Amino acid sequence: MQKQFFSSLFLTILLNLLVKPIAIFLIDATVQNRVGQAEYGLYFTLLNLTVIFNIFLDFGINNYTTKTIAQNTHNSTSYFGNLMAFRFVLFIIYCVVIFLFALLLGYKWREFYLLLFLVFNQLLILSIAFFRSHFTGLHLFKTDAVISIMDRGLLILIAGSILFVFTNDTSRIEWFIYTQTLCYLLTFFIAIFLLRKKNIGPFLLWDFNFSMSIVKKSLPYALLILLMILYNRSDVVILERFHSNGRVEAGHYAQGFRLLDAVYMFGMIFAGLLYPMFSRLLKESKKDVVDLLKTAGNLLIGGAIVLVIISTFNARWLLSLLYDNVQTTAVFSFCFLIICFIPISMNFIFGTLLTASGRLKTLNIISLFGVLINFTSNALLIPSIGAKGAAISALITQCFVAGIQFYYAYQSIQLNITPKALLNYIYLVTILLLSGFFSMYFGLDHGIAALMQLLLGGLLLFIFSFINLKNIKNMLIIKEETNNYPIN
Repeated sequence: MQKQFFSSLFLTILLNLLVKPIAIFLIDATVQNRVGQAEYGLYFTLLNLTVIFNIFLDFGINNYTTKTIAQNTHNSTSYFGNLMAFRFVLFIIYCVVIFLFALLLGYKWREFYLLLFLVFNQLLILSIAFFRSHFTGLHLFKTDAVISIMDRGLLILIAGSILFVFTNDTSRIEWFIYTQTLCYLLTFFIAIFLLRKKNIGPFLLWDFNFSMSIVKKSLPYALLILLMILYNRSDVVILERFHSNGRVEAGHYAQGFRLLDAVYMFGMIFAGLLYPMFSRLLKESKKDVVDLLKTAGNLLIGGAIVLVIISTFNARWLLSLLYDNVQTTAVFSFCFLIICFIPISMNFIFGTLLTASGRLKTLNIISLFGVLINFTSNALLIPSIGAKGAAISALITQCFVAGIQFYYAYQSIQLNITPKALLNYIYLVTILLLSGFFSMYFGLDHGIAALMQLLLGGLLLFIFSFINLKNIKNMLIIKEETNNYPIN
């Protein structure tokens, strides 16, 4: 089992490293170059609107499936039917909420037309995730890894052909949305085919009591996810609606947001690894929890610091690699947004610990204040400075949430932060900042400067023990043991 876990984890990370960055930086960025800031800004806004409310599509179904199928593989077929029926009921609620909200925002015919496809895409995305939860529950980790990147792989092939081979008219965003729908549909049907080989689905089996039991169990988690998505994703919707040149500003914001979105994906992998490990160790050994927290925190937060400093010193150069037209607004937004990855990394560590310890009420209160701070700061900043204001608001919100989550996590496990640990962070930041100013002072080429800073940052992570191979190996062994640990 340990060999299977490590090989599957390696395959998942490798496939995500190979496929998703290409889809984000080659395909998405090129699409934005072709359609222009206003057109892509509209798409980016509508996409975020569908993401904000997609908790109504899931409501904890996928987490429930992974846990339940792992414990009751013989009942997987009946669970599939009940959960699929429940998902379609949720989809109806989701559609009503989305389109009512779009109506309140004053969207016109074209926006509603695009929303139809984007809403359908969300159904397909969550359904594919639902199918993947069955593969995970059945310990078909390699199948899950392949399905996890299949839609992006297809998008690279199909959209890449349209962009670089056939060079059709790509000035409107519709063609890209249609292509996404096709890729999701193909992945959806391939996943169903693979499930059928395991004699699972597809069919519907409605059970009202079963559905309500999931709602009751998942409500605190669903509320938390909704609040988190609101303060993470609502900026662009407010920006597009409440700035005088909203769609263009949303396009600039999307340019800055793209790299953050890419690295966010790897933070999610960390959180997915840590949650079951924290859940188990909190019952067994508080000392092991602290050790795991320090190992994961040093690795993720230390890596985030290196990435952020390199990115901010070379911001315009990095954006110019992706986009034909880089405005100062996009550079400013990018700098503030990428700095957000440091507090976001803290949230992945400390928020996951609080979730595993059952502090959902605390997390919901923190997230509610995060939403209020985000909405207030956006309302004050966006009308006057547009995308810059949205980026500043994002950083304010993320720092607030990270600081409060750190405080409660610190209290809950009595975390002991030594002077040496603090000094290591100070040394890391100081040396990297000095290297950045050194590169600027001597006018080094940005490509050479970024490479030097990356090599220096990697070396410093080892020197100051942010990366400890022995501790990382122990962390992964705990994760593998957790897969065999009975879930209560």
